[in-house]
Amino acid sequence: MAEAKTKPTGASVAAFLAAIPDEERRRDCRTVAKLMEAATGAKPVMWGTRIVGFGTYRYRHESGREGDWPVIGFSPRKNDLTLYIMPGFARYADLLGRLGRHKTSESCLYLRKLADVDLEVLEAIVGKAVADMAGKRVDRPS
Repeated sequence: MAEAKTKPTGASVAAFLAAIPDEERRRDCRTVAKLMEAATGAKPVMWGTRIVGFGTYRYRHESGREGDWPVIGFSPRKNDLTLYIMPGFARYADLLGRLGRHKTSESCLYLRKLADVDLEVLEAIVGKAVADMAGKRVDRPS
């Protein structure tokens, strides 16, 4: 079975964030990092070259493929700030309705910029997502 390509690395999260060319995106990423660190109790870790993750859980697909992935994380993509909300969004419809401008896919929340959303609502979504993943975590928050 193929090994996962995206794994934790020893790369510096601070250096990664500092290298984001757009000042607003860089500031937004630092804000999201603080929010996720507070919610998870875990320090940020680079997963691959573009994902900042917090905490770890073990997944297993029906196919038998398994691996580790961040409990929650984000990536500053070209068009959007992408947040990885691993439980998906089925339980968060009310919060999403109050969040502000966003898009979603199965477990990704796409934001153009934090100025477009209610940060308290975003904090609630992140907190609930982390709580919903608590039973699957393989790391121990500090």
